[in-house]
Amino acid sequence: TVVRSARDRSPSLPAANRTAGGPAVKTAGLPAAGRFAVFSAALAAVILWAGTPAVTKLAVGELDPVVVGVLRTLVGAVVAVPILFARRLAFPASAEARRLLAVSALGGFVVFPLVFSLGLERTSAGHGALAMAVLPIFTGLIAAAWDRRLPGRRWWLGAAIALAGTLLLIDRRFGLATPGASLDGDLLVLLSCLGASAGYVAGARAAREAGTFAVTFWGLGLGGLVLVPLLPFLNLADALSGLSAVAWGSVAYLGVLSSIAAYSAWYWALAQGDIGRTGLVQFVQPFLALLLAVIVLGEALTWPLLLAGLVMVAGVALAQSEGRAAARR
Repeated sequence: TVVRSARDRSPSLPAANRTAGGPAVKTAGLPAAGRFAVFSAALAAVILWAGTPAVTKLAVGELDPVVVGVLRTLVGAVVAVPILFARRLAFPASAEARRLLAVSALGGFVVFPLVFSLGLERTSAGHGALAMAVLPIFTGLIAAAWDRRLPGRRWWLGAAIALAGTLLLIDRRFGLATPGASLDGDLLVLLSCLGASAGYVAGARAAREAGTFAVTFWGLGLGGLVLVPLLPFLNLADALSGLSAVAWGSVAYLGVLSSIAAYSAWYWALAQGDIGRTGLVQFVQPFLALLLAVIVLGEALTWPLLLAGLVMVAGVALAQSEGRAAARR
C-alpha cells in the first residue's frame, strides 16, 4: 500500500519496495525526459540495493559481522542527522507514530544490519541475494497480521511458490550447495528479512503522519543511537587498524549508498507519480545481486541456483499481482 503524507507528498513504502516485486512508478503523464529521469532514479536505487549482499560479504571478510552491522547504521546516521536538521524533518508528533517509528528503527536499522551481516559471514552472497527475494512475502504476512486480515488466495498461492523456491535454495539435498554457503547462514539472512519487514510495515504506518523521508532519516538516527552503547565492547581501534581500502569502501557503501542514496532515489522516483510499471525493474534485483556476487566475489553460478531464484521471484510476482489487481478495481 502506498500512503501519501500531507507533509512531503512522498509515498510510504513497505519492505516489498526494497526487493523484487515492489511497486512501480506511474510515468505515463510525464514528458519523455521526465520518464527517463524517473526510470534512471529507480534503476539506480535497484542497482545500489543489489550490491548490498556482495559488499556485505566483502566487509565481513575483514571485520567482525557485528562491527559491520553497527558501522553500517552509524555511518548512515552520521550522514542522516545533519540532513534531518537541514531539511527540518519533524519528529512524529503522536505517541502512536513514535512507537511505530521505534519499531521501524529497530527492525530496519538495528536487527536487519546486525543479523544480515552475521548471516553473510556464514553463507554466500549469492544465497543471501536470493534469500532476500522473499522480503515482500514477509512484509505482506506481517502487514496482514498487523491489520488482522487474511490475504486472498492468489497471495497465498504466490507465497507458497516463493517458499518452495526458498526451500530449494537452502536445502542441500536439492543439490544447490555452493562453496561458502550454509544452512545457518541462509536462515540468519531470512531472519534478518523478518526484522526488516516488521520495520518497514511499522515505518509505512508512521509515514502517514511524518512522511517517508522523515521516518527513514529519523529511523537511521534512532538506530545509531541504540547501537552507540555497543561501541566500547567492539574494540574498534584494533578492528579498524590495517583495514584495507576495500573494507573501508564497503562500510561506506552500506552506510551511505545502500541506506541513504538508494532510498532517496527510490522515494524521489515514486514521488513523481503513483504506482505504475517502472518499479517492475525491481524484479531484476535478486538476479542482479546474484550476478554481482559472481563478478565481484567469483562465486559459482549454477542452473539449480538460478532455478531456485526464478521460482522465488515467480511466487513473489504472483503474490504482488493480487495487490495490483485490487488497486485497479
